[in-house]
Amino acid sequence: MSITFIIIAITVLISLFAWRSQSLMENWVHHPQTVAQHNEWWRLLTSGFLHADFMHLFFNMFSLYIFGGVVEQQFMGVFGFATGAALYVVLYLVAIIVSDLPTFFKHKNDSRYYSLGASGGVAAVIFASIYFNPLTELIIFPIPLPIKGYIFGALYLFYSYYLSKKGNDGINHSAHFYGAAFGFLVSIILVPGQIQNFISDIIG
Repeated sequence: MSITFIIIAITVLISLFAWRSQSLMENWVHHPQTVAQHNEWWRLLTSGFLHADFMHLFFNMFSLYIFGGVVEQQFMGVFGFATGAALYVVLYLVAIIVSDLPTFFKHKNDSRYYSLGASGGVAAVIFASIYFNPLTELIIFPIPLPIKGYIFGALYLFYSYYLSKKGNDGINHSAHFYGAAFGFLVSIILVPGQIQNFISDIIG
């Protein structure tokens, strides 16, 4: 079984259980004020295994399923099975934490702000996949035409950054932005030889 499937299975099980356990949801959700006042730093990670509802869970896990295998195979191909698998898991988990940090600093005095979801980790995996396959064509609803991966990536970053500044729809768009940037930059650091292929694919 692939590492991606294992991550999806664990996330789905925890999310389903949290919907039935108010105490788990309250103890694991990212509440920046609680993190700041009580040093409950685990929330930056555990919130990535919680989701608000079925559609939230489905879209995150479906995206991870579509893109995760590419990154997993690339890492294992470069570093070997054990090291590649470990790096893939670390990328995903650390991205969840890193993508939540800007939210923490922005809302650490806001008692009403809560955040949850795997979007930061999923965005990191998506952008790592784009780094390895920039010409992959994506169909993004409601746009009826395929979009190259690198074009989608640029639009995604701009859109997430814009909405994070606007900040009035209840979605943590900054986690999408920073997770995506983190995944792309870490992939460059881990596999720097791919940068030439990435650039030549786009130019070519």
